[in-house]
Amino acid sequence: MVKRKRFKKNQPFKWKHYSGEIILWLVRWYGRYALSYRDLKEIAAERGLEIERSTICRWVHEYGSQIAKRLRPHFRQTCASWRLDETLVKIKGRWYYLYRAIDKYGHALDWMLSRQQNAKAALRFFKKQWLNLT
Repeated sequence: MVKRKRFKKNQPFKWKHYSGEIILWLVRWYGRYALSYRDLKEIAAERGLEIERSTICRWVHEYGSQIAKRLRPHFRQTCASWRLDETLVKIKGRWYYLYRAIDKYGHALDWMLSRQQNAKAALRFFKKQWLNLT
């Protein structure tokens, strides 16, 4: 009789083909440095990993907000000058508004997806950024 390894309930990367460390690095690089999925695929290929862009995209959508929430307390204070960028993106056939806070050096500080483009969504994101950065 073969004993099967029991998994803990709190294993977010259970049944993933790649290790959690690889997933964390790629999602973190996407959110922090505003790299495209193609760029991340090339970076992974340089390290000997064959990962499709669509796989990285799924990881960003699945783990991005959780990772951002856990890392936010560890971010260093940024410069006083930053901008709010709004972009319309299509995800799985639906249109979303992507709000990004960018510092004067072009580094992405944070991002938020919203189904609606309205002042309330932008103001909510702006207030969250203001509280985090001051």
